[in-house]
Amino acid sequence: MDLTAIQLNIPQTVGLAAVFMVVGELIKSRVAVLGKYFIPSPIIGGLLFSILILIGHQTGAFEITLSKSIREFFMVVFFTTIGFSASLELLKKGGIAVLIFLAVVVVLVVLQNIVGVGLAGAMGADPLLGLAAGSISMTGGHGTSGAFGPILEGLGVTGALPAAMAASTWGLVFGCLIGGPLGRRLMQRYKIKGRAHTEVSEFETDDTQDAAPQKGKKDSKQYLMGTIMHTVVLLAIAMGIGVTITDYLASKEIVLPGYLGGMLVAAVMRNIIDLRKLRCPEHEVGVIGEVSLAFFLTMALMDMKLWELVDVAGPLLVILVAQTILMAAFAYYVTFRVMGRDYDAVTISVGHCGFGMGATPNAVANMQAFTSKNGPSPKAFFVIPLVGSLFVDFVNALVITGFIKMFS
Repeated sequence: MDLTAIQLNIPQTVGLAAVFMVVGELIKSRVAVLGKYFIPSPIIGGLLFSILILIGHQTGAFEITLSKSIREFFMVVFFTTIGFSASLELLKKGGIAVLIFLAVVVVLVVLQNIVGVGLAGAMGADPLLGLAAGSISMTGGHGTSGAFGPILEGLGVTGALPAAMAASTWGLVFGCLIGGPLGRRLMQRYKIKGRAHTEVSEFETDDTQDAAPQKGKKDSKQYLMGTIMHTVVLLAIAMGIGVTITDYLASKEIVLPGYLGGMLVAAVMRNIIDLRKLRCPEHEVGVIGEVSLAFFLTMALMDMKLWELVDVAGPLLVILVAQTILMAAFAYYVTFRVMGRDYDAVTISVGHCGFGMGATPNAVANMQAFTSKNGPSPKAFFVIPLVGSLFVDFVNALVITGFIKMFS
């Protein structure tokens, strides 16, 4: 074997990704700041491997090529699980506050892409690079970045994947940094008082902290195996039908991302299940989605060509500063007002900073830190996780796809 050019097959790629996932978890457990800002373990491990590849590239000592087909498979599985979370029944049960916040999120997603595309074009960069620093990495985070980065690179945007990943990491950090100060400013400016910890709310439930209602589980091994098999069958059918649809549309010169078909078919299947009053294996779907996302993210980071990031670093930094300002201004002037101009609205605005630039855990961390000093906000802890875990990835993917079609 030529040690300077190593080509890994599917089992080797999966095995190596698993090793670096574990390495990432070990590093995260020992470096407090990584846990503080909720940097995912797959990101840490994958980035470490990509740095090793950068060293090999710069020195000319070695080159390692991973299997891309297995990474794409995990991506399709992950987004298909997202489709199964798009339940209209749950959206209706969430009440008007959930619908309003979802609308607010959609507006921000569109603005993030407009800012990204506009600034990239103004600086002479590819407008599609602006999408990498738009809602792909901001509202979408590392998972969406890993999915759309290769798509943008396939459209000729050099360095789109490392740019999107770098932007996602920026968002995780700054989304946490701006939330608390913004909340304090809102309370001072509008003379809003905190809430006593003994107060209750219409949103106070036993599962307020958990967006996805959990159903009881039998301890029977037979039942467990049955639900896992049921879940895998549902996912496989959705993916199979979805890929068939996208392949057919491609033959008619209607090109859509490969993951989109499975996601849409899964959404239809989920709502048919709800209409028929059948049980959707939400927990099992969630576990499979988490595993798929972890492997997919690790492989996406491992396959980054960091040397390509140099060419886009300048425009990327400008766009990220603008996105941070946009998020703070949007939360202050839009989210707070639309969500009711009260203490709950302040808390939701604080959470939106973490949510709109990072991920749902960042939003929850922002709100926990804020409410620990100012009093509880069950409404905020109900609304943001529900939208974040069930709907935002679905909606964001559709908006991003529309922007890609527009500028490609």
